[in-house]
Amino acid sequence: MHELGITRNIVSIVAERAAGRRVTKVVVEIGKLSAILPDAVEFCFDVCAKSTPLEGATLEIVEVMADASCRDCGEQFLLATLIEPCPKCGSKALDRKGGDDLIIKHFEFLEETDEDAIEQTREAS
Repeated sequence: MHELGITRNIVSIVAERAAGRRVTKVVVEIGKLSAILPDAVEFCFDVCAKSTPLEGATLEIVEVMADASCRDCGEQFLLATLIEPCPKCGSKALDRKGGDDLIIKHFEFLEETDEDAIEQTREAS
């Protein structure tokens, strides 16, 4: 289950970027062709976030399909699996782009200023 290691890395990266502030939400994109199981990442998140600035944060996972184009007929379409043929001509001669990444899109955190807690959003890049 490599999702445990992946989730630990997500928590570690966000905790470092949050610089000690309490994180309330993390949004990640997981490509459908990445061989990462979103349900497993979600399952591991609370355990990995325990005793970190991410404890209690929500995890939002957005699944992303790949862009594909058929080399035989030129059809362009979205691809959810590696074994899908072209929907127009049935060819498996495809050029694929994306859909195999895991990206931390952004996270939200609380920043204490004087007596008020203000929720901030920070881009992960």
